[in-house]
Amino acid sequence: MDKIEDIRRRGRDGASVASIARDTGVSEPTVRKYLRATDLSERPPAVGRAPESPLLEPYVRLVDSWLAEDRRCWRKQRHTAKRVYDRLVEERGFTGSYSTVRRYVRRRRDELATEHDAREAQGFLLLDWVPGECQVDFGQADFRVRGVVQRGHFLAVTFPHSNVGLAQVFWGETAECVCQGLRNVFEFAGGVPLRAVFDNATEVGRRIGAVVTTSGLFRRFAAHYGLDYSFTNPYSGNEKGSVENKVGAIRRNLFVPVPSFFDVRGYNERLLEACLEASRGKDHYRKGEPELELFGDDRAALSPLPSAPFACVTWLTRKCDKQGSFKAGGEHRYSAGPGMASREVAVAMGAFDVTVVGDEGEVVATYEREWGDAPTDSADPLLQLKLLCNRPGGWRDSVVRRSLPDGLVSFLDSEGPADLRADLRAIRDSASRLGWAAAVEGALSSLEATGGVDAATLELSAAVSASGRGRVEYDEPVDLAGYDRAFELLEGGASDAEAV
Repeated sequence: MDKIEDIRRRGRDGASVASIARDTGVSEPTVRKYLRATDLSERPPAVGRAPESPLLEPYVRLVDSWLAEDRRCWRKQRHTAKRVYDRLVEERGFTGSYSTVRRYVRRRRDELATEHDAREAQGFLLLDWVPGECQVDFGQADFRVRGVVQRGHFLAVTFPHSNVGLAQVFWGETAECVCQGLRNVFEFAGGVPLRAVFDNATEVGRRIGAVVTTSGLFRRFAAHYGLDYSFTNPYSGNEKGSVENKVGAIRRNLFVPVPSFFDVRGYNERLLEACLEASRGKDHYRKGEPELELFGDDRAALSPLPSAPFACVTWLTRKCDKQGSFKAGGEHRYSAGPGMASREVAVAMGAFDVTVVGDEGEVVATYEREWGDAPTDSADPLLQLKLLCNRPGGWRDSVVRRSLPDGLVSFLDSEGPADLRADLRAIRDSASRLGWAAAVEGALSSLEATGGVDAATLELSAAVSASGRGRVEYDEPVDLAGYDRAFELLEGGASDAEAV
């Protein structure tokens, strides 16, 4: 203010702009600005707002667009202040300092958060849900399957009237998974909900503006069950807040610690009961009534199930290559067997299985469905084994040999053609009745017990493996010394029971 007062006083005394600039050490435009100023009242402070750097000012709108776009991204993949600074330098030739960018990013993030909270406060309504209506969404969690931890998806179906949520685990979020999960929930609950509200889920339905496009399989499913459905507006999680909250609650309460199971379908049956048990003894967070009693109202409002269940599969037609294999569901290769080489097959893509059907309607093969972007090859060794039994000369280069454990392969490699053919047939016959995995386990047990692949021992061991019963392991060693003492006494001719 001292300099401003000096400039204005010199101006009142008639000094020229050039002389004032020269005497005060400021530029001529600055002198003119203060000479022409009509109001020198103090301006209100910009609370929490750091002054903008002249070097950053040209890039402010660009940075704002990056930060706004971040709000639609996963929180772990958003711009840091350092990343914003690096992009400005690399892409725009920014010459300012990192501290300037950091201060601006911090302030702008706070402003965006405040604006978002204000919109939520103005736009969120307390929605009331009648009995029998449900909300549907997907969540993710880790599961230990056959000893291996893998990331899975779980379909959560909640009934907001009672706040009861039911879940089913899958390895994808396709229309087949949604339909299978809904079917399982409907059958468990004993009826069809009056209405289901979905997010803009890929493979089920997608809203673009006012237009919603649904998948063919889901439309058939909804028509089959008489299900009325709708989709929420984009970025409107409040429209299905019940299921949004339930996804987190199910993950925290039912999937911690990481669940371990062998078969996901068996686990899903138990999971429905576990979900219902989680609501036992709990009151509705807003109504104050027991959730299970309110769920009774939900069940009473459901529409009856149709007489026949819906087949939750998508049918495809595929042309097999010269080895009898084809691709389906991405870069995943399945085999229809050498007998179907260069022929067309019908393929049923389900939530868990891929079923191959021949031209006369016979089931050629069934596989576990593969997921992910990485290419896989699910050639069934059993199909190859049936051909190999007639042509054992191809044993060394066969898919069957590559599919067997090393110990069993070494033994079969040492056999002559006749014995090899007999052992392969024993494995084939057992696998046809009890499954490939059980037959291989039986062959290994037979090899360990008899030193060979005995058909009777293989069949017995395979049956035990298929039943899910295995060798019993004890935490502590069993002391058999008492039995040894008893045998010694008996061999010595002791007949006194007390001595024994």
